[in-house]
Amino acid sequence: MLLKKNKMIKQDLSERRSLRLKDYDYSSEGSYFVTICAQDKNKIFGNILNSEMTLNDNGNIALKCWNDLPNHYKNIKLDEFIIMPNHFHGIIIIDNDHNVGAIHESPLRNFNIDKKTYSKQRRNMLIPKMIGRFKMTSSKQINLLRNTPTSSVWQRSFYDRIIRNEKELNETREYIINNPIKWELDKYYNNCRGDS
Repeated sequence: MLLKKNKMIKQDLSERRSLRLKDYDYSSEGSYFVTICAQDKNKIFGNILNSEMTLNDNGNIALKCWNDLPNHYKNIKLDEFIIMPNHFHGIIIIDNDHNVGAIHESPLRNFNIDKKTYSKQRRNMLIPKMIGRFKMTSSKQINLLRNTPTSSVWQRSFYDRIIRNEKELNETREYIINNPIKWELDKYYNNCRGDS
């Protein structure tokens, strides 16, 4: 029975729907808006006080790990971002010609390869690699601080949106900046659990 159950779990995991655009190369030049949620939307990074985010020790670890990313990925620039009580929003700009700041529509790519190779290539694209590094390094340090070595800090995946033009970039920046002011209206507020 256990074997059947494990096979079912493996099958369920392999059939999960990806949140990424199927044929998009997430190493392409451009701007990306990402949202990463804490596990079970637990409030672990701090509190909103007087419409401003006040980071706790966990939030400061996340901040340090986010700001460290350009030391590992030379063709990126971190733009506007905010760490909220139970989630994170940020803009990443990729410039493969080191002319960071350029925004344009990147072409969709159609990979004519087998599913396993395709999945591996997708995991190695720059945006998923960066987010993976951020989640891994911050989780290790937060778990060390909390003495919870196997605890999940972040939810399994992340949300992204490809920013198509300067107007959308400015609107996204404004959304991020105003996130603490609109916290009680935020969809993550009602699902927020626990005190940090």
